[in-house]
Amino acid sequence: MKRQIKASRRSMGMDYAIREVTLPAAEAASAGKKMLNLNIGDPNKWDFETPEYFKQTLREAVDNVDNGYGDSQGQRDLREAIVRREYDKNGISISPEDVYVTAGVSECINVMMGTFIEPGDEVLVPGPGYPSYMQYINFYEGKTVPYRQIEEENWRPDTDMIRKRITNRTKALVLCNPNNPTGAVYDPEDIREFGNIAAEYDIPLISDEIYDKIVFDGKFYSASKLPDDVPRIILNGFSKVNLMPGWRVGYCYFMDSGGLMDEIRVGMMKQFRARICSNVPCQAAARASLEGPQDYIADMNRKLKERADFTYKRLNEISSLQSNRARGALYMFPRIDLSGTPWKTDKEFVFDLIKEEGVVFVHGSGFCKEFGNSHFRTVLLAPVEVLGEAFDKTERFIKRHT
Repeated sequence: MKRQIKASRRSMGMDYAIREVTLPAAEAASAGKKMLNLNIGDPNKWDFETPEYFKQTLREAVDNVDNGYGDSQGQRDLREAIVRREYDKNGISISPEDVYVTAGVSECINVMMGTFIEPGDEVLVPGPGYPSYMQYINFYEGKTVPYRQIEEENWRPDTDMIRKRITNRTKALVLCNPNNPTGAVYDPEDIREFGNIAAEYDIPLISDEIYDKIVFDGKFYSASKLPDDVPRIILNGFSKVNLMPGWRVGYCYFMDSGGLMDEIRVGMMKQFRARICSNVPCQAAARASLEGPQDYIADMNRKLKERADFTYKRLNEISSLQSNRARGALYMFPRIDLSGTPWKTDKEFVFDLIKEEGVVFVHGSGFCKEFGNSHFRTVLLAPVEVLGEAFDKTERFIKRHT
């Protein structure tokens, strides 16, 4: 018998919870179960549609734009459009040389962590937080250090804990605002405290702002507005606000007047050259999405607010569940009281719910084992009637087992 080639420890250690639940969901669907998939933050799976002028630009780009390889840093005209967007939105001035275009924010996270981390290095991330950060930190043999988001205070970040968890191996501090998975929108004073910490300890601040215009309660405050002495990388993209999730275009830009990250920029650019370039025709459409009418965003926020209000009300009517209200992004992160139930973990709860009722959430421990346990994430994207059906089935499921 021939020997089996083993996969690397790094690859076998990957465990992306948001997609992990698709495996039991596929089994339930093949058994004939009607599925209500509230696990993926993909607006286009529901009644949100990519604006036609984006799609028309892509068609024209395929026909008329050079379809050869593009600039490894990103097409110049898109980077210039991003510079204008950031000035119009946040009042900040950057140059096209500060901007790097990626195949979605996920590629940017991968490249960043591959540049920042040597084995044993630490990165502070929100807990609960978006799993890709944890996955790539671990992949490059770093250590994920979560800091608490305080549920009792509408998921505000515990900046005191951040200070206590900084060590001489800390390489970066990550924040996600508006937040995935909690739906929190951080107050300006909390963002300023992130900046104070980053400047005090010379730790780069990585601010993931991909939901920056999806805010339906309060106002968004960007980390780009922090003082010049705060070393920052701001991440953003076109999947959520611009309704282009499958097009895979994102970007980051550096704000680092002190030159703390000069070598990081070089290391990231080496990787961008190795992957050649981001999708060239889709970059043309991404540029158009920044320069054309933006009225669809107001309509998206109106629908999301209605669905967030319904989700908040309905979840808190169900025995054993309790949830804070989402202020932005696409998600809510309710707590489940597992006492007196047959489920030992939130993952068992989620997987059994999929099997018995066809309702697909994501287990909270997949977003942080320390601070995500006994929770699950649901999306706010589905129409109210679909959300109502899903929550009715969830309530029936809980009552049947308690």
